Amino acid sequence: MHDNDANQFCRRTRREFLWETGAGFGGLGLTGLLHNNPLRANEAPKGITTFINPMAPKKPMHAAKAKAVIFLFMYGGPSQVDTFDEKPKLAALDGKTIDVKTFGRGGKKDKGRVVGPKYAFKNYGKCGKRVSDLFPHVGSCVDDIAFLHSMYAESPIHGSGLLMMNSGRLLSGSPCLGSWVTYGLGSVNENLPGFVVMLDNSGGPISGPKNWSSGYMPAAYQGVQIRADKTPIHDLAMPEGTTRAQQRDLLDRLKEKNQQHLATRADNSELVARIASYELAFKMQEHAPEAVDFSKEDDETKKLYGIDEKRTEDFGRKCLLARRLVERGVRFIQIYSGGNHNDYNWDAHGDLVKNHSLHAGNTDKPIAGLIKDLKRKGLLDSTIIIWSGEFGRQPTAEYAQGSGRDHNAYGFTSWMAGGGIKGGMSVGTTDELGNFAVDDRFHVKNLHATVLQQMGLDPNKLTYFYGGLDQKLVGVEGAEPIKQII
Repeated sequence: MHDNDANQFCRRTRREFLWETGAGFGGLGLTGLLHNNPLRANEAPKGITTFINPMAPKKPMHAAKAKAVIFLFMYGGPSQVDTFDEKPKLAALDGKTIDVKTFGRGGKKDKGRVVGPKYAFKNYGKCGKRVSDLFPHVGSCVDDIAFLHSMYAESPIHGSGLLMMNSGRLLSGSPCLGSWVTYGLGSVNENLPGFVVMLDNSGGPISGPKNWSSGYMPAAYQGVQIRADKTPIHDLAMPEGTTRAQQRDLLDRLKEKNQQHLATRADNSELVARIASYELAFKMQEHAPEAVDFSKEDDETKKLYGIDEKRTEDFGRKCLLARRLVERGVRFIQIYSGGNHNDYNWDAHGDLVKNHSLHAGNTDKPIAGLIKDLKRKGLLDSTIIIWSGEFGRQPTAEYAQGSGRDHNAYGFTSWMAGGGIKGGMSVGTTDELGNFAVDDRFHVKNLHATVLQQMGLDPNKLTYFYGGLDQKLVGVEGAEPIKQII
């Protein structure tokens, strides 16, 4: 069992009390808990009212291969058969109606009109990985990438699919992957958030903050939205006419009053998080603008990310900022490609060529630039990069006409790079149409387990007591990392 936070030691319900005291041996039970689960630097039992920062750094559970994660989230569901999972048989069946079982937004079907692949594939790298013409820049990095072609999940619907990919649950209310990482390890930077989220310039994904929520954990572990421009965080600037000394005095007085209030309400994680957030915001006023200041980045670096081109500038700035945040000790960074309208995300129900050409063209060069920049700076070995949507797409069309594809959660491609992940690999397969994962099938929870494992956290022992259970990101039944790529 992993050490839990301040609100985990004394519990209020009869069931939880009996669970903790061992049916009556209260003193011995508590002694055992303290002996077997020594308090970390940021943890204290209930009743101890001194403020302790929940984001203080913690030791990993085993030797870590990675120190940070960058999750490139392709919201809407990119088509695996048009990007990284070539299926030659689809070309011969283009336009034909065949017997095939599918389950997407259009419901369960037994027949469908096949949509052939819309892009040519080429060999890349020493490993000879075949990648479509949508991603020529990422293609140049395949020797550093492990492709997971047999991913699957439960839901082919955006809202629940997003929650599954982020939190391992179909319903909202559970901590996301970034929250579990920061809960398990804390933050090594006192001046920036431990978990950062950057949204598409057209808006956020469906369900919004639920996707980077800390759920039943303290609010300190939730993601903080940040932007890759001169105003990285809204309402962070100091009020006009206020000096830094005056603001410090005000925060000290506010902290004093909050701690007095906390003394009578020791089980108030929201108040603990609020105290921490005020202190963090004060430090961020000074340090956040420096993190997004690209003036010291040379022209070669900016060009590498595509910042010199209008089409790739926005996503390129986000990827460059991600590298700068990793350098400054931020644990988890998530960048969304795709906003809250179908025209602005990867949800290609109608014209797949128009849709995927747009979004791949916006992200291909910046993603490759991120991999190459991290590698040349010696950071790729300690930084995990994840590329994935919430699901993939079917080999068949949803509509009677057009090149679009319906949702497919039962066989899609994600990929990982860096942080001890073996590059130049392709693991798992889908069937000959790219419809279902068939060999070495990997659930979203296996992906999560791999990330935790590489970050020095045991996915089956990292727990948080809630609802009468030792909750895990990978579920109470557990999940194993994808060993083939470690």
